[in-house]
Amino acid sequence: MSKKIASILMALLLALSAAAFAEEAGQLGQIQANGEIVVATEGTWSPWTYHDESGALVGYDVEVAQAIAEKLGVTATFAETAWDGIFAGLSAGRFDIAANGVEITDERAETYDFSVPYGYIRTALVVRGDNEDITSFEDLAGRTTANSIASTYMTLAESYGAEAVGVDTLDQTMEMVLSGRADATLNAEVSVYDYLRVHPDANIKIVALTDDASQVAIPVRKGDDSATLLAAINEAIEELRADDTLTALSEKYFGSDISGATSDAEETAEPAGETAEEAADATGEAAPAEETEPAGEAG
Repeated sequence: MSKKIASILMALLLALSAAAFAEEAGQLGQIQANGEIVVATEGTWSPWTYHDESGALVGYDVEVAQAIAEKLGVTATFAETAWDGIFAGLSAGRFDIAANGVEITDERAETYDFSVPYGYIRTALVVRGDNEDITSFEDLAGRTTANSIASTYMTLAESYGAEAVGVDTLDQTMEMVLSGRADATLNAEVSVYDYLRVHPDANIKIVALTDDASQVAIPVRKGDDSATLLAAINEAIEELRADDTLTALSEKYFGSDISGATSDAEETAEPAGETAEEAADATGEAAPAEETEPAGEAG
């Protein structure tokens, strides 16, 4: 047998061995063999995932995903998509994970496995500044709200008897509230504060917050194939929590630490008709300098 043929056979054997190892190691093995993890994100929801003035994709979710990828020894490749396409793409195998302020719900947990939380947020009820009729979630019965289709915020609004209208971005949501086309909207408290920081003159106010914080986590496809990936992500998140990386990123993008079960966001005082100026001050000065694209709306 010539040396050339022997070299070819050896290369084939090595390739087959690597493929077999990756398959045995499940989705994590495939990701590490490829050298990248494909992360679904909107890219339009500041300060979670958005584009800065230079056009670069940044945000809390973006940097958390990059830090997780580094722990796995791979590069994070972001696939920007609309909110309602994130889970469809995850199920179809187009994305490995999603990082987009995804909240854990019982319904989602039936289809996806979730990592340990890396964020804890409360939901804010927002109305126009001159609206005195809605002061609690119970007042949403028979009212119209605007939210992303299939978001936890839309589901929560409908659970209180509201008619929810689907929109694509937080900016569109606020425009509907300001114009009177929607009576109210629900969104992450920290996202509303960020909107008010960018739009300090917006005639809106937060009138209520949920009592309990929702848990934000990384979803993966359910099944044994994803078990090693989920375990590795959990280990990475706990390491990032232990070395205060999550705290630093939280304070960078939200002006407070949302990474712990008893987060600063949970301890924020109940707003009870908080004005735009008061709410805008709630996040401090550590948030991103400017929002250059319409704020998306997820959850």
